[in-house]
Amino acid sequence: MNALTLVFAALCLFAIAYRFYGLFLTKTVLGVNETRLTPAIKQADGVDYVETNKYVLFGHHFAAIAAAGPLLGPVLAAQFGYAPGALWILVGCVLAGAVHDTVVLFASVRHKGQSLAYIATQEVDKFTGGVASFAVLFILILTLAGLSIAVVNAMFHSPWGTFTVFATIPIALLMGVYLHVWRHGDVKGASLMGLVLLVLAILAGPYVVENPTLAGWFTMSKNSISVSIPIYGFVASVLPVWLLLCPRDYLSTYLKIGTIAMLAIGIFWVRPDLQMEAFTKFVSGGGPIIPGAVFPFLFITIACGAISGFHAIIGSGTTPKMLDNERNILFVGYGAMLVEGFVAIMALIAACVMVPGDYFAINTAPAVFAKLGMTTTNLPELSTAVGETLAGRPGGAVSLAVGMAYIFSSIPFMKGLMGYWYHFAIMFEAVFILTAVDTGTRVGRFFLQEMIGQVVPKFQEKRWVPGIVITSALFTFSWGYLVYTGDISTIWPLFGMSNQLLAAVGLIIGTVMLIRMNKTRYVWMTAVPGFALVCMTMWAGYLNVTTNFMPKNLYLLTTLAITVMVLMTLVIIGAIKRCLHLLKINKTVNDPYGEPVLEVVPE
Repeated sequence: MNALTLVFAALCLFAIAYRFYGLFLTKTVLGVNETRLTPAIKQADGVDYVETNKYVLFGHHFAAIAAAGPLLGPVLAAQFGYAPGALWILVGCVLAGAVHDTVVLFASVRHKGQSLAYIATQEVDKFTGGVASFAVLFILILTLAGLSIAVVNAMFHSPWGTFTVFATIPIALLMGVYLHVWRHGDVKGASLMGLVLLVLAILAGPYVVENPTLAGWFTMSKNSISVSIPIYGFVASVLPVWLLLCPRDYLSTYLKIGTIAMLAIGIFWVRPDLQMEAFTKFVSGGGPIIPGAVFPFLFITIACGAISGFHAIIGSGTTPKMLDNERNILFVGYGAMLVEGFVAIMALIAACVMVPGDYFAINTAPAVFAKLGMTTTNLPELSTAVGETLAGRPGGAVSLAVGMAYIFSSIPFMKGLMGYWYHFAIMFEAVFILTAVDTGTRVGRFFLQEMIGQVVPKFQEKRWVPGIVITSALFTFSWGYLVYTGDISTIWPLFGMSNQLLAAVGLIIGTVMLIRMNKTRYVWMTAVPGFALVCMTMWAGYLNVTTNFMPKNLYLLTTLAITVMVLMTLVIIGAIKRCLHLLKINKTVNDPYGEPVLEVVPE
C-alpha cells in the first residue's frame, strides 16, 4: 500500500467528520449558546480565567493534548501491521476521541471551567466526585511522569535539541509580554515575532553542536534533565497563564503542525510504499514490543492518537478558563483532536515505511531481536547517516525519528541531510511532549487547590499566592520524583491503561449530563464508545496484571493497576445509578437560562 493513499483517506474522513458529525454534536446535541457568557468572561481574573483568541487557544489546547501518545503509540502499534492502527485511529478519533474532548470541554464551560471531578460531583453525586478527584490526580501524576521520562530519553546528550527546547522559553515570555503589555491583542505581530525567533533557534542548533563551549553547556545528563523538567513545570504552573504557558504552547504549535505538514508534503513528493504488512503474525499475540494480542492491547497502545483521558484533564483544566465563546468549542475541542489523529497517522506511516527487520531491530533489545529470525536491511547505512547506533533503542522515539528523517532526506534537494533531519525529529518529539507537561502541571495544581480547599478554604482562593506556590510544589515533586527515580518501562504500561480508562469515564459522565439535559435520544454518541472502551481497557488491565506484572513480581505495579481499576469502577457505578434515576423523570423544568432539563444542577 502506498502511504499517500492513507494520507488522503485521513484528510478526507477528518474533514467530513468536522463539517457534519462535529457540527451536529455541538449544535444539535449539546446546544452551544453563543450568547451565553463563558467562564473566561464571567470569572475573568487575569491569571487563570483569561479571554483568549480562538486561534491562540487552539494552539494552546492542541499543544497541551498532543504529547507522546500520537507519536509513540502508533509507532509501537505498528508491531501488529499498519491496518489495525490506521483503522482505530481513523474510526476512534472521529467517533470517540473528538466526541470525548468536545463533550468534556462543553461540560466544564457549563460548570465554571472546573475539573472533571467537580463536574462529576455536580452531575452525579459528591461521593463519585470525591473518588474521581483521587483517581484523576493519581492518573495525572503517572501521566506527567511517563511523558517527562519520554522527554528525558529524547533530550539527554542532545545539545541541539536541548538548546532549541530551552530557547522556546524566553521566546514565549517575550511573546506574552508583547501580546498583553506592549501591543495588547496583536496576535499577528506576536505570531510573526515568535515564528521568526523559533526558526532562528532551529537553524542555530547545528552551530551549537559544532561549538565545543556551547555544546558543553547544552549537553546534559539524564539526571540533569530529570531535574530541569520539573523545575520548568513548577515555574509554568505558578506564573500567569498568559505570560509563559499559553504563548509557549501556541509557539510550539507552529513547530508541531509545521513539521507534520512538511511530513505530509514529503510523503506526497516521495510517495513511499508501506513496507510493513497490513497484518503481521503478531496480531494474535507473541510480539516482541507489545506483550499481547491486538485485542485489547491496540487500544491502550495507540492512546492519545485515537482517544485519551489526559485530554479530559486539559479540557476541564486550562482550556475552558480561556474560551471566549461557546461556538468555538467545535473548533478547539473537536478540531484539535482531529489534528492529533492526523499526527498519529503520520507517525504510523513513518514507522511503516521502514523495512520490518530494521523496525524490529530498533524497537527491541538485541537478544530479543536475535530470536525473531529477522535480518536488518538498511540499518547499518541508517546508523552511519545519523551518526548514532540505532539498534536496540526501544520506546518508539528513535524509530519515529528515523522514519521521518528517511522521508525528508528522500526529497531530491534534501539528499545527504539524513543526520540533520534525524536530530531535528528528536528535538521535535521533545517539544511535542513537553508542552503537555507544563499544562498538566498547572491542571494538577488546580486539582490540589480544590481538594485541600475542602479542608483549608483559603486554598480555594485562586489568586492566593502561598496556596499557588505550595500546591504547585507538592504536585511537581510528586511526578518529578518518579521521573528522577523511575524509567519508562515501569510507568508507561500503567499509564496507557489508566489513561484510556479515564477517557471512558469522561464519556460516561458526559452521558449522564446529556440525559439530565433531556437529550436522551443522543446518548448513544457518548455511551457506546464509553462502555466499549471500559470493556477493552478493563480487559487490558486484567491481562497486564495476570500476564505481565505478576509473573515478573512487579507487585507495586500490580497494586497501582488494581487501585486505578477499582476507583474507576466506583465512578462508573455511581454514573449508572444516576442515569437510572434521571431516566425515571418524566417532566422537564427550565434552568436559569430557559433551557428545558430533567433536573437543574449548580454550575
